[in-house]
Amino acid sequence: MTAVVDIPRTVVAEEPSPGYSAGLRRRAREIVSAPGLALSWIVIVVVILWALVPGLFTSKSPYDGDVDASFAPPSFEHPFGADRLGRDLLARTIYGTSTTLTATLVAVAVGFVIGSATGLLSGFIGGRADGVVMRFVDVLLAIPGLLLAMTVVTALGYGTLNVAVAVGITAIAAFARAMRSEVLKVAHTEFVEASYGSGAKFGRVVLQHVLPNSLAAVLSLAALEFGAAILAVAALGFLGYGAPPPQPEWGLAVSEGRDYLAVYPWIAIFPGIVIAVVVLSTNRISKSLGESR
Repeated sequence: MTAVVDIPRTVVAEEPSPGYSAGLRRRAREIVSAPGLALSWIVIVVVILWALVPGLFTSKSPYDGDVDASFAPPSFEHPFGADRLGRDLLARTIYGTSTTLTATLVAVAVGFVIGSATGLLSGFIGGRADGVVMRFVDVLLAIPGLLLAMTVVTALGYGTLNVAVAVGITAIAAFARAMRSEVLKVAHTEFVEASYGSGAKFGRVVLQHVLPNSLAAVLSLAALEFGAAILAVAALGFLGYGAPPPQPEWGLAVSEGRDYLAVYPWIAIFPGIVIAVVVLSTNRISKSLGESR
């Protein structure tokens, strides 16, 4: 009778593919070698932390005011100064980040999903349907974005969510055109035709072949549209369409200081600087994503 000897097996952990590791190293080198890009990522990380855990950055309430600190200039106690009610402007800016970024994310999501789906189907189907859809997209692009957003939010009603939807509608045309452009490059390639030849149905070809190979440019556009959406949301908040007082919000913070620019300029200047820095940072990141494609 032959004895069976169990030979212990050595389990070898799977390592990331060389291409994946090389891509990460290349991205890290790009960030380190470009101080502006590294600073942009730092700004975005800080702003995200402001939105998620504002209490880590300030111990003051964005709602409670101190009459003795009314119109207090920037100081160690109030780095951004205080408004007419004595509320700390840094605290209101930090806590307002959540409102502004949430509205921005909703706006970009609305534009990305609807616009990408529209451009994907329009470009892949082609023919008369494509012509009709693209003429509608041209009409949307011909209307100034802020004017269109104001019209939509007036119809929907005031509020942060309605502002986000309105800004998202203005971004649909840009996403649709970008997706259609990429789909037209992919639709008649050999692997798509081979998939059809093997008996694949329309939905499978679109989801498994056309969409994944057309998505990179649209994702780069999403980063760029994020900065534009921040400006649009802040602009509508400045005009009074967004979050109602006393809720903190970036555009509203600038609006509350516009009547005091000549005497107490810090009330509007510091929230405005935050908006400008965040938008410039997102644009720089979007540019780097576009160059790496």
